[in-house]
Amino acid sequence: MRSKGNLSLLIFMLLFILRCINHSLAYFLTNCTMIIQETPSNEVALDCADRQLVAVPDDLIKDAVSVKLGMNRIPKINKGDFCDMGRLSYLLLYGNEITVVDDGSFTDLVLLKTLDISTNKLTNVTCNMFQGLSNLTMLDLSQNKIRFIHNAAFRFLISLQTLSLRYNKLQQICDIAPIRDLPQIQEVFLSCNLFSSFETKDLPQNFSSNLNTLEISGKIRFSISTPAFPYIKTLVFFACGYHNNLQWDIPDKALLQNITDLYLDQQEISVEAIQEILQSLDSLTHFNLSFFREWGEKGLLSEMCKKATLRSLNLFQRDLNSFTSQLASCSQLTKLKLEDTYLKDLPKGSILPMRKLRFLSVSRNELNRVPFDVKHLSSLETLRLRNNLISELSCEDFMNNTNLSELYLNANQISKVGRCVFESLTNLKRLDLSDNMLTTVTDAFNNALQKLEVLNLRKNFIKCIRNDYFRHLKSLKRLNIESYLFEKAESKAFNGLKNLEELTSSLPLEGFGEITHLQLMENLTIILPSNRRFTVSESTNDQGIFFKSMKSLTVTCKSGLYYFNMEKVQSMNQLEIFKTENVLFYWQDKFTFERNTRLKTLTLTKSDLSKIRSELLQPIPHLQILDLSQSKIKSLDFLMRTNLTELRYLILADNEIDVINELVFSSLPSLTYLDLSNNPLLCECSNSGFIQWVKNNKQTMVVNTHQYKCSFPVEKQGTKLLDFDIQPCLDDGSFFFFISSTCLVVLTLLTSFIYHFLKWQLVYTFHLFLAFLYDSRKGKKQDPHQFDAFVSYNVHDEDWVYREMLPVLEGEQGWRLCLHHRDFQPGKPIIENITDAIYGSRKTICVISRHYLQSEWCSREIQIARWGRCCLAYHVQII
Repeated sequence: MRSKGNLSLLIFMLLFILRCINHSLAYFLTNCTMIIQETPSNEVALDCADRQLVAVPDDLIKDAVSVKLGMNRIPKINKGDFCDMGRLSYLLLYGNEITVVDDGSFTDLVLLKTLDISTNKLTNVTCNMFQGLSNLTMLDLSQNKIRFIHNAAFRFLISLQTLSLRYNKLQQICDIAPIRDLPQIQEVFLSCNLFSSFETKDLPQNFSSNLNTLEISGKIRFSISTPAFPYIKTLVFFACGYHNNLQWDIPDKALLQNITDLYLDQQEISVEAIQEILQSLDSLTHFNLSFFREWGEKGLLSEMCKKATLRSLNLFQRDLNSFTSQLASCSQLTKLKLEDTYLKDLPKGSILPMRKLRFLSVSRNELNRVPFDVKHLSSLETLRLRNNLISELSCEDFMNNTNLSELYLNANQISKVGRCVFESLTNLKRLDLSDNMLTTVTDAFNNALQKLEVLNLRKNFIKCIRNDYFRHLKSLKRLNIESYLFEKAESKAFNGLKNLEELTSSLPLEGFGEITHLQLMENLTIILPSNRRFTVSESTNDQGIFFKSMKSLTVTCKSGLYYFNMEKVQSMNQLEIFKTENVLFYWQDKFTFERNTRLKTLTLTKSDLSKIRSELLQPIPHLQILDLSQSKIKSLDFLMRTNLTELRYLILADNEIDVINELVFSSLPSLTYLDLSNNPLLCECSNSGFIQWVKNNKQTMVVNTHQYKCSFPVEKQGTKLLDFDIQPCLDDGSFFFFISSTCLVVLTLLTSFIYHFLKWQLVYTFHLFLAFLYDSRKGKKQDPHQFDAFVSYNVHDEDWVYREMLPVLEGEQGWRLCLHHRDFQPGKPIIENITDAIYGSRKTICVISRHYLQSEWCSREIQIARWGRCCLAYHVQII
């Protein structure tokens, strides 16, 4: 039992380690990039689209709220592909090769709102495919090959509102029976399937849906004979290729009593069928129809207009020039759209009876003037005449349109606007004159336009902004005067625009003249045309207050470089977004943004920041997005001494950075997104620290790091930066120096300790060693011994040696003994005499007594004798 417990603990530890490893790689994405948000937040959005992926990446950030995986080659969604991604709300899987989605693959996606699996190869929808998606509101399964939907496939989708099954292989209406399990369903799109009929009698008994919008198509028999869709309001019959002959069979009109909107885009449908449809729909208010010549010739348009409930009519993509007279019958309409109908004119009286008309669009036609009847439509609120051939506006065109609030005249050929044209438009709020041929607007915007809030004059040929152009537009909030021909602006050109909040212009800041009264200005976009010169007729504004409420400033030069004076910007102390492109600054120091301390987004692209210093960014500590791409930056050292503690997005793509010091990022504690694409990075040890940081950091996602290529040395050009082996760079000798210095310190301490406490023992050991060497040398040379024996004794035992020992050994035995009092050489160190005596004798005789054992010199003699090759001959004990 104990072994099993240890095994379980080991498995748990291994799983924990693997999980930690996976988490450590959370921001080192090889297949995705993080989507930059204009307003930085803690929500992570990933773009993995169009990457030739063959599987869902296993390094998706678990906290992501949006993931785009479209346009890849993924064949299957496996259970676990989106494990632990509980915050995901937006998932796109369109344009892959998905044939199978494992049951339970989306179990963890409890907050998912949108799921797009369109344009794949699914053939069926299984029982548990959508398990866990209780908050899903939109599901797109269009353009697959679905033939079968399990009866309980949608039971988990209790919040689903929109379901698209367009372009599949469904054949019978009973195939959509599972939608009964969708309590919140609002829209179902079924066009371009293989239905031969759509008859509610084929649905299960007691089938009922809360559906209010249904789209179908094909050569189909449409029959509603049961109360299957009691709340349906919108029917769409969508053209799907040719042969879309609709057969309408509604035996009981009460079953469609709630239908208000009908869209018919059928290429083959008879007049009789349309008449039958109109007769079946007593509540029809909006009719969207691709009109046919045959229908016009048979007076169908007039008949449609007699429908008392009809309020909105949209005719499109057919030639209506021969049938405009039939529109007169539509007197009850409040909305009329005649777009893409090749109209060259709307004859007098064709829409004159429409006294209740509030919305009229005749866009994308061939009108060369404003229709005559328009001026008599006093109830008109929105008029769209864009993309026509209108070249002139007369004083009578809008003379009675006092209720008009939106007027779109863009993309025409208007070259002049007289003072009287807009005189009657006292309630106009939006006016679009963009993309025309205007060279001047003198007196066009007179006192009548007191309520105008949006004015668009983009893409005209205006060269000069004069003082009287906008002086009467007291309520204007948004103005676009972008023009490629601007040369001049008078000093009081913007006088009177006290409520202006957003301005798009082709004037440089130096050309704005007196603008200190623009106290509400928040967003300014300057788009400078190429190779243009700007002049100001009078002195420019030198006052201290300049757009003090400004929150966003964008300056873009189309080509070339614009030299920008930051003095005007420095007074914008509320500025939060500052963007420039192809702009050069007069200076780059700590005073540049010292008054713009609220900046959150700073974009300086296509500039020359090769000499950028940290002082430029120090005054803006709340910066969250910094984009310095294509600005000739050579190093990141300027970020070392900044105080950008809130910086989240750093974009430095397309610069000249070759070496990156990873210590830079320690001064950016909030950095989550880093783009260094297309820089000439070196594959040398100087970048080893950066490579190691990219692989190990847990916070910052370095965009497309796996695609970064080496630019130097030559032999590594074209290879991947992350493939560079940094291991040799890490072994730089520092460990050797550490060990060496440690050993030296320990040796010094040990030597001092030994010298202090073991000095004489060391000396004694040294001499023992010398004795050993001496004996070795003597043995090798085989020198004859001078004495037969060396007698080692204490001086207190001298009498015994002379009386007892010496007579026997020398007198009787004939030995020649070495005695220290007799044979030691005078003046020679005692230790050397001892050594020479021992090693000059064949034997050593030790006379051991109590005095001998207590003697230090006797002890040394016996120790030397032990090291030598001489052995102890006699052992004498003295009691």
